[in-house]
Amino acid sequence: MKVSCLPVSLFSDIVSGTMTIGDWAREGKKAGLDAVDFSNMFLREHTPVYYRTIRQMLKQEGMSVTMMTTYPDFTHPDKQQRERELEYLAFDFAQAAQLGIKYIRVLAGQAHPGVKREDGIKWAVEYLKRACGIAEKYGVVPVYEDHAKPGAWDYIDFSHPADIFTEIYEKTEDVGLRVNFDTANIIAYGADTMEVLQKVLPRLETIHAADTSTRGTLNHCEIGKGLAPFKEIFSLIKKNGFDGWICIEEGSMQGMYGIEKAVRYVRKVWGEVK
Repeated sequence: MKVSCLPVSLFSDIVSGTMTIGDWAREGKKAGLDAVDFSNMFLREHTPVYYRTIRQMLKQEGMSVTMMTTYPDFTHPDKQQRERELEYLAFDFAQAAQLGIKYIRVLAGQAHPGVKREDGIKWAVEYLKRACGIAEKYGVVPVYEDHAKPGAWDYIDFSHPADIFTEIYEKTEDVGLRVNFDTANIIAYGADTMEVLQKVLPRLETIHAADTSTRGTLNHCEIGKGLAPFKEIFSLIKKNGFDGWICIEEGSMQGMYGIEKAVRYVRKVWGEVK
């Protein structure tokens, strides 16, 4: 098992440039991470010089990027916009390939008012399947997540309800779409974390280790202090042979202090369970 981190607590600093990507890599290494994670919002340019600079920053710190989070909106009621969203995601795949990032977190889309359940599922499945084909050309791996509401969106995730998430999962089996299982989002919806995890276990690729202090709504808190059943989750995936990346999604807003505590907690619990 290896540990990386999506630094939600540091998003504003990194996006604004107050904290550089080199700074994040350096501080992440000090915190005990094996690699760092990016949001696509961290990347400010798309020139060869910029990508080379990012690679040099990472190499200088002896770090790499495991996952980049993206925010495709494949449930938009306008077909032309859905096509644009696929083009945006293809661009993110290209950026990831330039930077040696293997995993790309993908979503179904937003719960736009007026979009029927059957239409949203149909569109999400269609575009996620097409995205898998594009990803293969770039040598990157899309991982589908059960999200709540990212700051990049106006509405909550269409597949936040556990039954919609698992139906989309089942309907993308033929293309082998992998899963990034978030340990807090299912709780935030109010469903049973372990029940949903059991259903998606066959295509589990990565874990977003996140925590929430409330059931039925997402309130990020310090990892290990909320409702996420980490011991049960880690025990189950360990028994099923999982030995991949646990990507901490640290949103307690404690900065590097919160990240350091999260890394220690995740490694401790992983080491304790059998």
